[in-house]
Amino acid sequence: MVVKLYGHNLLSNTRLVALILHEKKVPFEFHLVNRHKKEHKTPEHKKKHPFGLLPYIDDDGFILYESRAITYYIANKYAKQGAPLIPTEVKANALFHQAASMELSYFNQYAKKAVHEVIINPTMKGIPTNRAAFDHFIVLLSENLDVYDKILSKHRYLTGDDITLADLHHLPMAAWLPVAGSNVLETKPNVHRWFNEMSWRPSWQAVKGDIQGTIPTRVVPAHM
Repeated sequence: MVVKLYGHNLLSNTRLVALILHEKKVPFEFHLVNRHKKEHKTPEHKKKHPFGLLPYIDDDGFILYESRAITYYIANKYAKQGAPLIPTEVKANALFHQAASMELSYFNQYAKKAVHEVIINPTMKGIPTNRAAFDHFIVLLSENLDVYDKILSKHRYLTGDDITLADLHHLPMAAWLPVAGSNVLETKPNVHRWFNEMSWRPSWQAVKGDIQGTIPTRVVPAHM
């Protein structure tokens, strides 16, 4: 049985799960859930994801939703495949969880709000672009990325010289920032280097295509 990923190709959370499946060389099937037809709000979908959101996975009958919970599950279940994305040594693991918390608290919430103001709201919700709100969130994000830049001046990744799940969690949302019209990542030299290095990983190249592209609706071979 291969893992089945249910989501929408343009959602960063769906792409995050696909990214980690590729990173861990796990075969999977992608099942497109049509958001425009509100398939994610149907009673059948809510049996799998009770909040009526995306994505979720079906791993031989084991259903799991929330993208970061899914990536932890994949990284742990397939720990011996691909890069070891979750350190096991006590202090290294603590630093990993610190970096994972950074992504949620200091990066994702501001990047996501900025992207929503100029992409998601006008194109998917019919809400006019709010450029002032976008600029506000980018300023807050930039201040936090100044701290990232200092951290990344000391080592290759957020917790040291080895990449972890915490680093990769940034990638799908970070990739939307230039599309939204922000060069904030480029203004921080160490952040820029870090983001570019992750962007060239085969796992992200396999998922992203063009940012408007799709995740292939086929089984991904384990050797990719």
